[in-house]
Amino acid sequence: MNWQQLLIDGYERVEQSIKRTLDGLTEKEINQQPSSDTNTIGWLCWHLSRGRDRNIASLSDQDQLWMKDKWYEKFNRPADPADSGFKHTPEQVAAFKSPDTRILLDYHHAVLNRAKDYINSLSEADLDRELDESWFTPTPTVGVRLISLLEEGLQHSGQASYVRGLIAGKGWLPI
Repeated sequence: MNWQQLLIDGYERVEQSIKRTLDGLTEKEINQQPSSDTNTIGWLCWHLSRGRDRNIASLSDQDQLWMKDKWYEKFNRPADPADSGFKHTPEQVAAFKSPDTRILLDYHHAVLNRAKDYINSLSEADLDRELDESWFTPTPTVGVRLISLLEEGLQHSGQASYVRGLIAGKGWLPI
């Protein structure tokens, strides 16, 4: 297994986790907040995909799929390439109304495919390219960003699974 296959395997595991978490959920459950300071499953899945879309688009010097393929319309969101949920307030999270699980999964899958294409296009030397982000110390590289996106995906997919457990109770995940 080479480094591209290893990284892609991690990204695909995030998608598998999201699929398990969303399986069989109703619109009410996707948008349910177990408490006023808990993110919803729909918001977490959207935010995870939006963050990855923004970052992969920036790394690969392409338009975000959010804008290019008009995913914002399917999510009934503004056509704002900066809107990814980053720094959303609890009120903004509560106001977010997720589309159905099919749209959440389709958007995530489109972003995953773009990430896989990008990763497969890279050489090992490309991983060391520093990003033009002087506000970070040390300055991140392409490799660091790709791992950060994996970490964020694992965290948010885990959070979504946790919220499902809060809603559905023990035993929701079949073994």
